[in-house]
Amino acid sequence: MTTSSAPPREYVLTLSCPDQRGIVHAVSSFLLVTGCTIVDSQQYGDPDTKLFFMRVHFAAQVEGVDLISLNGGFTATAAAFHMAWQIHDVTVRMPTLILVSRFGHCLNDLLFRNSIGALPIEIPAVVSNHTDFKSLVESYRIPFVHLPVTRENKPEQEARLLRLAEEHAVELVVLARYMQVLSEAVCKELEGRIINIHHSFLPSFKGAKPYHQAHARGVKLIGATAHYVTPDLDEGPIIEQDVARVGHGLTPDQLVAVGRDVECRVLSRAVAWHSEHRVLINGRRTVVFP
Repeated sequence: MTTSSAPPREYVLTLSCPDQRGIVHAVSSFLLVTGCTIVDSQQYGDPDTKLFFMRVHFAAQVEGVDLISLNGGFTATAAAFHMAWQIHDVTVRMPTLILVSRFGHCLNDLLFRNSIGALPIEIPAVVSNHTDFKSLVESYRIPFVHLPVTRENKPEQEARLLRLAEEHAVELVVLARYMQVLSEAVCKELEGRIINIHHSFLPSFKGAKPYHQAHARGVKLIGATAHYVTPDLDEGPIIEQDVARVGHGLTPDQLVAVGRDVECRVLSRAVAWHSEHRVLINGRRTVVFP
């Protein structure tokens, strides 16, 4: 193997498998003999599920080492430990479709963060069942796709949504306050690739007007939850949560304003962590490597 004079290409390996001795040694040995240097490594063994999770950020130091050779070379190691695994090129921005309805704060936040390079995603389109944010989206030179949804045309529009995701090789779908319940078929087709922001510190205050419910109960903390979407409404594995302390003097509208800020922070962190391959699903839970 010849050392390359070009800057090293960097990759991230993520894996999960039954926990046993020798996994870390096998992974690091593979990278060593392949001519790679570990930049950062994190792992977790779940004592409940007996599963092992690992994320390794590494750099290829020699010529000829690329994603194809890495995938081919790691197959034997992965098979020996029954791993579910992926290797990602860190320079590739994750194709991400954003869905929104009539609350635009999370959409606006994601578009701005992405425009300044704070999120490692590429947004091929924003989809909405309304046209409220068409001009906002197009101001970022991103295509806006209007898919109005009714009870009668929902299957047809969901089929168009899936075709759009396939056309752009979408790896992540973000429901940035998209107020349509996705069908079980869509949830299963995009399993592990849809993130929703819920306007509550789950599982409290579900349903309509959660901040008004919170105000009526005199809460002192309000929050938001980002989670993966499953056919069970708002029951998917949680990625991130946060709260804000509030006082008795705030009105429901002021609670809404505080809550929107929390929602933006929580969703942006979840999107960043997913697109940086830091989140691994562990049954109904997640392992999130910082």
